Amino acid sequence: MRKQKKKQKFELIEQIRIEEMVAEGKCLARHNNMVIFVGGVAPGDVVDIQVTKKKKSFMEGRAVQFHSYSDLRVEPFCEHFGVCGGCKWQHLSYDTQLHYKQKQVQDNLERIGKVTLPPFDPILGNDRDRYYRNKLEFTFSWNGWLTNEQINSGQEFERRALGFHIPGRFDKILDIKRCYLQPDPSNAIRLAVRDYALALDLPFYDAVKQEGFWRNLVIRTANTGDLMVLLLVKWDEPEVISGVLDMLHERFPEITSLQYVVNPKLNDTYHDQEVICYKGSPYIHEDMEGIRFRVGPKSFYQTNSEQAYELYRLTREFAGLTGSELVYDLYTGAGTIANFVAKQCRQVIGIEYVPSAIEDARINSEINSITNTTFYAGDMKDILSDELIARHGRPDVVITDPPRAGMHPDVVEKLLQVHADRIVYVSCNPATQARDLELLSDKYDVLRVQPVDMFPQTHHVENIVLLKAKPFTS
Repeated sequence: MRKQKKKQKFELIEQIRIEEMVAEGKCLARHNNMVIFVGGVAPGDVVDIQVTKKKKSFMEGRAVQFHSYSDLRVEPFCEHFGVCGGCKWQHLSYDTQLHYKQKQVQDNLERIGKVTLPPFDPILGNDRDRYYRNKLEFTFSWNGWLTNEQINSGQEFERRALGFHIPGRFDKILDIKRCYLQPDPSNAIRLAVRDYALALDLPFYDAVKQEGFWRNLVIRTANTGDLMVLLLVKWDEPEVISGVLDMLHERFPEITSLQYVVNPKLNDTYHDQEVICYKGSPYIHEDMEGIRFRVGPKSFYQTNSEQAYELYRLTREFAGLTGSELVYDLYTGAGTIANFVAKQCRQVIGIEYVPSAIEDARINSEINSITNTTFYAGDMKDILSDELIARHGRPDVVITDPPRAGMHPDVVEKLLQVHADRIVYVSCNPATQARDLELLSDKYDVLRVQPVDMFPQTHHVENIVLLKAKPFTS
């Protein structure tokens, strides 16, 4: 019989000072010429660290005891802080968060990009550091997460939950009492659905056995006042579905779009499932400068409406449009940027991988009587071809807003060939943006850098870079 391998036990490092905030929201400490990465702490904390992983050049660990606290700390405002996977920077003041986000952008562009950089514009903070999201997705679970305090109390607790995933656990959901991410009536709607489901004899979902009736609840709030609620269940139970949706219709008359999905699949994705509109409209609307964007249950839209406007306004400003330009909008999504800048240029060509997003982009042009946009769906490295450029012409301006992985090398190579006068590069990941800037540096100079905070209480940061083509040399 094979002996079970014992789990390796690492050392406890006592009374070590946390030095600096680094990538992905973690902090850094040093011990015996080794770097230690630690989460849930702040620069200036003095802690005992239990090492959890050890490599040749670094270690990872968690703080198990605090001896003194940093002056940068503030009291977290949410009762779920430290357990829930969101809002991991609540223990830092908002000014401190902005400082480290700006530093994160600068560090990435300087260390990875290795290009000549101008002075950075100060990070654009959010007027609201809570209640800023327009979309939240909650998950039902029959076996909700219990905190150590609950377990040690010896009391019995309701294990059925409706809330968020515990970090690193696909099968554990934290039951949320109040969330500070989305404005009212989001919390009241979630609690009403939870109470209704608890009162019925139908099981909450079991992610391990992949069974159970109640699956997910999606709430979308728009800056126009529109409000969408989408309920997802495992199988069709008409009386139950009608009952809970009728309850929501009566208690929350502000809901303008009430929909549901019967999702029998083994995963939670519903983009290939039929969405049934039970009451109201099948979509809601967001507004930017009088341009209305239709948002359906499957649509992508920036989850911070107010700051998305600031992000796109700055992107348009960086583009320097005068009305005569041909603009290529790469990774256009639902065409939000393309339609937003269309009135300030001659034509916009939008390209996006997801066909349903391109359908939304075309609809958004149509409902706003925008006639100078053309959209293509497909892999960016294939669509952005010599044929497409021959058909529409060489762009004067390229706007690119790729996913976290950045741009494919073939796309970067094509941009170098096209040699547009200006590139406005919007990124949610300054590290991959920095990598791409280095690849573009043979033919482009960086003129402006503008970090934008879209997600207060988290380490995530957006960044806009303006690139200017270098003169042709013989």
